[in-house]
Amino acid sequence: MTQTTSYIAWTRDQMAARIANDIEDGAVVNIGIGMPELVANHLSPNKEILLHSENGILGMGPKPAADAVDPDLINAGKQPVTLLDGGAFFDHSLSFAMMRGGHLDIAILGAFQVAENGDIANWSTGKPGAIPAVGGAMDLAVGARQVFVMMEHLTKDGQSKLVHRCTYPLTGLGCVTRVYTDLAVLDVTADGFAVRELCPGLTLEALAALSGLALTATSHPNA
Repeated sequence: MTQTTSYIAWTRDQMAARIANDIEDGAVVNIGIGMPELVANHLSPNKEILLHSENGILGMGPKPAADAVDPDLINAGKQPVTLLDGGAFFDHSLSFAMMRGGHLDIAILGAFQVAENGDIANWSTGKPGAIPAVGGAMDLAVGARQVFVMMEHLTKDGQSKLVHRCTYPLTGLGCVTRVYTDLAVLDVTADGFAVRELCPGLTLEALAALSGLALTATSHPNA
């Protein structure tokens, strides 16, 4: 039996730091609601990266200190944010025109499931009492040049969020570029998921067993 219990999963901040490191200088990036919001706190000051929020902000900075919160300055998830020099505000129509018009280099989204072919489901599990709220996720999924997903690898009951085919309502088809979980970083390729990096102590075979999928590895030295 494959041993899968000796690894050390990455924290959410470590996941966010890995994403931030992969964002190229000059990129225009939408930060999604939830875990992706942490990415803003890990961007290098040596890179000029414009963060977009669908409620009409371009040029967001990191999370403000507790004594510097402006209640009128929030992102799409109603969380307080800061604004960098040169930042701008605008209405929803212009914001969604940016999203739908291919002006975003990267969208960073959370997800309930990501399929081998790049499909993403991130707005509803269909559970009784759940309130579906797709928001602008569909627009981001199809409008951004690249889609990065940040999520826990397993559900609370130990099921993989990486799947052969999504069983939840879809957000976008074949749109995911790369997935960052607490266990691995994976690219979506024509042949399925290709592992770029593994958390400490985890093997490719153990990750495949946890995921219930056949996985390949890139040439990355940690994979």
